[in-house]
Amino acid sequence: MHAAVEISLYPLGEDYIARILAFIERLNRHRDLRVVTNDLSTQIWGDLGRVMTVLAEEFERAAIDAPQLIFVMKVLPKLAAPAAPAAT
Repeated sequence: MHAAVEISLYPLGEDYIARILAFIERLNRHRDLRVVTNDLSTQIWGDLGRVMTVLAEEFERAAIDAPQLIFVMKVLPKLAAPAAPAAT
């Protein structure tokens, strides 16, 4: 089943911007998922099981050396990714 997940990461402590950017960069390495980032959150589309597996792995990686992390998520099952914008 396809799904969309909207996620925001709030690292508590110093160097929070670098932690957020590193998390997003790691998500973008998963070519089987569509990842779109804006100023407020990151949206991830793909197979629901795959999305949740990737998120669990990346949560663990992000938490290794972080003092405290807060993740806020919305999960929308059965929502396929929108068409990619046309190349110009």
